[in-house]
Amino acid sequence: MTVAAARKHEHEAARLAKRLRHQVGQAIADYNLIEDGDRVMVCLSGGKDSYTLLDMLRRLQAKAPVRFELVAVHLDQKQPGYDPDVLPAYLRGIGMPFHIIEQDTYSVVRRVIPDGKTMCGLCSRMRRGALYDFAEREGFTKIALGHHRDDIVETLFLNLFHHAALKAMPPKLRSDDGRNLVIRPLAYCRETDIAAHAAHEGFPIMPCNLCGSQENLQRKVVKAMLADWERQQPGRVENVFRALTHVAPSQLADPALFDFAGLGARGPGADAHDWLRDNRPGPS
Repeated sequence: MTVAAARKHEHEAARLAKRLRHQVGQAIADYNLIEDGDRVMVCLSGGKDSYTLLDMLRRLQAKAPVRFELVAVHLDQKQPGYDPDVLPAYLRGIGMPFHIIEQDTYSVVRRVIPDGKTMCGLCSRMRRGALYDFAEREGFTKIALGHHRDDIVETLFLNLFHHAALKAMPPKLRSDDGRNLVIRPLAYCRETDIAAHAAHEGFPIMPCNLCGSQENLQRKVVKAMLADWERQQPGRVENVFRALTHVAPSQLADPALFDFAGLGARGPGADAHDWLRDNRPGPS
């Protein structure tokens, strides 16, 4: 690479990092993801997304108007070929406080799930349980996950196609058990940008021999569909994501979200009651 090309590459990488940092900061501001005094557990899987999440939060922490603590937490699932020295060496090298949780979920998943079946569901539940238990035990106020914009849009269509539900991944939510507050600071970030940033930074990516080594067919199909849409009309995926932030309940059909029955001047349900009365079958 020539000197000019190297300078251009570094300039583009700096612009990309700035854009990601701005998007993370905007998500934090829009959804009040991090507050003064928070103790944030950053879940570090060893993949590009969680490395970028940690990197962006550390960059923002240095200049943030509020004070908050970051601690990286990694779950060692006892997978074959796992190198237990990679993450500690990296985290010590950047001066990052961390904890490594050890739990042999690999053996459990391999024993319970038949060969050829997707392990993602059970693996995710066990991993989530271990991390949530640790967060509550150690007094963390927030759990930061590395899901990005594309994860959120893909989940929207997976729920739409396979579960008849109009839902995705919110940037902030209370866990189902009510014990923890989960945040997704990368909610505005594109996966391609995250991948490019991770490659430039040279994060020591750790492969997964469980769900990460499998092809989730349903998600793969949705990902391919969205990629095709993006090729045909750039910006379409972003528009889908933006639609999640501009929901109009009165333009959908969920009576639990909007009082359709109460519409009209004659009181709730009057029109429906009149229609039923006027169209009641007569005696045969």
